[in-house]
Amino acid sequence: MKKVLTIILGLSYLAVNAQKKWSLRECVDYATKHNLQVIQNEYSKQMQDLNLKIAKKNYLPSVSASVGNNVSFGQASLGTGSIRNDRFSNNANLGADILVYNNGRLEKTVRKTEFDVEASQYDIETIKNDISLQIAQQYLTTLLNKEIVKISQAAVENAQKQFDRAKITTQVGTTAQTVLAEAEAGLAREKQNLKTAEINVGRSLFALAQLLQLQEYKDFDVEDVDVPDQLAPQLKSVDEVLTTAYETQPQVKAAESRIRSAEAQTEVTKTAFWPTITASVGIGSFYNNLLNTRTIGIDELGNPINEHNFFNQYKDNFGQQAGVSVNIPIFNKGITKLQVEQSKLNESIAKTTLLQQKQTVKENVQKAQFDVDANYEIYLSAVQAERSTKLALDFADKSYAAGRSTIYDVNTARNNYANAQGSVAQAKYNYLFSLKLLNFYAGIPLSL
Repeated sequence: MKKVLTIILGLSYLAVNAQKKWSLRECVDYATKHNLQVIQNEYSKQMQDLNLKIAKKNYLPSVSASVGNNVSFGQASLGTGSIRNDRFSNNANLGADILVYNNGRLEKTVRKTEFDVEASQYDIETIKNDISLQIAQQYLTTLLNKEIVKISQAAVENAQKQFDRAKITTQVGTTAQTVLAEAEAGLAREKQNLKTAEINVGRSLFALAQLLQLQEYKDFDVEDVDVPDQLAPQLKSVDEVLTTAYETQPQVKAAESRIRSAEAQTEVTKTAFWPTITASVGIGSFYNNLLNTRTIGIDELGNPINEHNFFNQYKDNFGQQAGVSVNIPIFNKGITKLQVEQSKLNESIAKTTLLQQKQTVKENVQKAQFDVDANYEIYLSAVQAERSTKLALDFADKSYAAGRSTIYDVNTARNNYANAQGSVAQAKYNYLFSLKLLNFYAGIPLSL
């Protein structure tokens, strides 16, 4: 019973999962979270975060300890003769040093690294935006193909009615056999168009699943979105959109952060002209042991003096030291001056990059505005053409029913109407995407 229940629950889960239809928001959120390019740039951002932590850690002193052991055997000179000198020695030291002054190099390095972190974050947002736009375009293409399927289904239904009527009239002898053959051919063409439209839906869903980098895509589907039949024109001006885009687009913000980073790097490089003051403190002790004798001398009474043990020597030999050192740069072949010039060139490169990014944004906004205006005009023309072809189809049907026109005229009118419906759908979704793109640059999130 337990196994049966498990199987039923598993099948229920699979059924629910298979029936799930993704919204545009879900597609965008999933893609921006799982896309490999986003993940790679997030690693780059983490590297910059670590660089910032390292820069801040430089405020702390450096502390190090050392322990040394040395053994020597053989003769050692003593005046004109020599003595046996077998010796073991041990020493231990603990020291710390800290940068006291270098014209603010630590603070400037931290500030420069903070700008690098900002730029890395904006890079991630730029990639997410690019992926979001690709997802939105493919999502709308899928909806368009689904709408063309509906148009094709309606065309098949009309062709089926035409074929059924022709079959009856041919059987009773009121129409020729050629009428039935043409009606059957028209029905076959519409079924072929429907099958092509259905394949295009599958193809667009597959392309969208690839953008999402889904491993399982066979049951993937998107929500059906009700797009209004009447679309309103876009009223915002290019200047309004550009003002917002310059303030919000991450590629522009990243370029601005890199300008500040380059300027901060110039200040860091200039600190090499200034003296460096370092303070240090340390403690240490040592131990010596003559391996060939324990006597290290004779006291006033002629008694031998023996070596102290390890701990006593460490106690007696314990010492401390403190110091301040100043490193004054005098001449380093002019390298620092050249490095400053390199930093200034990097500032110019960063400023040029900002101008390029703004120019790219400007071109994209202008193109989006042009596409919005053009696609809206195409949409209005397509709607008018659809009305005209629908009226022509109605007249052709009535004329054929009255015997004043042929089935060829009806099929031609039906094909014209189907093409006009497809043109309206194409124009509607083209306008919708260009409008979403323009609104995206105006700071409005993607949605349907």
